[in-house]
Amino acid sequence: MEQQEYATGTTQVAGGTADGHTGEAGRNSTDAAVAVREARPDGPQGGRSAGSAAAPSPDPGLLRLAHWFAAADPGTADDLCTASFGLYPARHFGVCAEPAAGAGADADVSWWHGPTAHAPAVLRSREARPSRGPRRARRDAAALPVVLSGAKPGRPGKHRKPERSRAVAAPQDRSAAAERRIAARLLLAHPLVTASGPHADGFPLIRRHRDWLTERFATLLGYRLVVGPWHARLCKAGLGPGAARRLEHPVTGAPFTPAGYAQLALALALLVDAPERLPLDRLLAAMHEAAPALAAAPADRAMALAALADWQVLTDLPADPADPADPRARTAVLTVDRELARAVPAGPPALADDAADLIRRAAEAEPATAVRRLLAETPAVLAADLSEKQRAWLHRHRHTGPAALADFLGLEAELRAEGVALLDPADELTDLALPGAGTLAQATLLLVERLVEEVRPLPGEPAAGLDLPIPEVPIPDALIDGVLGDLADEYGLPAGWRRDYLADRTALRRDALDLLHRMGLITPAPRGTRPPGWLLRAPAARYAPAADLLPAPGSGRHSRPDAPDAPDAPAIPAPTAPRAEQRA
Repeated sequence: MEQQEYATGTTQVAGGTADGHTGEAGRNSTDAAVAVREARPDGPQGGRSAGSAAAPSPDPGLLRLAHWFAAADPGTADDLCTASFGLYPARHFGVCAEPAAGAGADADVSWWHGPTAHAPAVLRSREARPSRGPRRARRDAAALPVVLSGAKPGRPGKHRKPERSRAVAAPQDRSAAAERRIAARLLLAHPLVTASGPHADGFPLIRRHRDWLTERFATLLGYRLVVGPWHARLCKAGLGPGAARRLEHPVTGAPFTPAGYAQLALALALLVDAPERLPLDRLLAAMHEAAPALAAAPADRAMALAALADWQVLTDLPADPADPADPRARTAVLTVDRELARAVPAGPPALADDAADLIRRAAEAEPATAVRRLLAETPAVLAADLSEKQRAWLHRHRHTGPAALADFLGLEAELRAEGVALLDPADELTDLALPGAGTLAQATLLLVERLVEEVRPLPGEPAAGLDLPIPEVPIPDALIDGVLGDLADEYGLPAGWRRDYLADRTALRRDALDLLHRMGLITPAPRGTRPPGWLLRAPAARYAPAADLLPAPGSGRHSRPDAPDAPDAPAIPAPTAPRAEQRA
């Protein structure tokens, strides 16, 4: 399939096998279909000049999606973006536990008390790198001695699992395997790759191996891969409610608001049939005419247009399109790439009744596909989070399931009693890094180390109501404040932490907990819990020192005194049902 079918009146299923390949993942996949309207006589295929400045009419499915975004709360809007666009990157832990030999395959060891990836140094020296934005794929000079795309060859890359030597494998076979792995990792990290974008060096590899990649993504993950002459689009499925995969401004990193998402969907509704050259003021006027009720602040419109420019749907966008005083903003003429505009939606609401229904439909899949998607996209998969059928599949395929994905993507499988994590020791197949450089990353890592030491369960303690180890334990709210206070006093000024965080402990707490939540190391307590709070998850223990069964009382001046004999000391409860059922 050379181009994505959008204006042909057809309907496609996100996450199915639209290329005709069969496989386990292609059956019973999510039915969040791509809403496609029929070509109209005045559309781009019906004779309208590409250079015309006439205002396009909006796509009804995307216009409906825009209204859903505007009515959603921030968390639901993030989940709706994940379900409808599927442009999120994969996210994995990057540090392997020690000892390395044999530690990854011990499925009887708990994360709470098993090998750790703890680094005792407070000031962890790491090469600084941008915390957000695309990172160019690197090449292995030994595996790829010739760069056919005309780009400059890169330095030897460390982002792949080393190829195992096979006596029957010829050098050209090993080179093809390395190329396929680079292309697969690139698509999983950046689902929309263009021939002229920041990852153009990897685009020829995707084109060269598109048949193999299409079959593997469809079979293992139920993802549809569309490769055209100038772009490649991996249509990912949704991750369900509470996935916390938000879209951010490509320059500032500010998270999208529901109004920003609404403006993004509204702009796309017009751009899928827009002329190639479109004045900016005409686009803004058409957005207002199409949905007067969705009037938004200039910052929300600017954020939406910046995301479209980052995806190369729009070019020639002024630096600040929302500034009416900027003469360039008033006279700018945008170049519209309709092919990319049509490639952005992965599952507009053709079948869904509302936003919640779309989020649910986009995440639906048979157990094998659903678990493999979680393994490929999320830092860790805990058995307690899965449905009964998914948990049974993971138990039966504890070794073979993760191993197939690890080989496909160049990752390392870490099996534990609570679940499985696929690790990327190069720390490249992820949009967030922990450990990391900077005040927030250092404070967050120190915070999770001390939380684990304070509240981790005893060895062998089972979860109430589940024949599973304890997946998560509650964190006393006062403990978080006390630990952060101790850390700021002990390490803040000597470590050169940012003074705004040291002056505003509330902001430090908010951002540190947000990072831990996005990395899957903590999760909000189930609905109805009083008081609401956070739960510490078992994978967090991999960043803490080895368990000490006789710990000393806290000595920081913000810490509570040790009181083991207090009659009202709360016991450590455990969830009595899988997290997926609690959220429902």
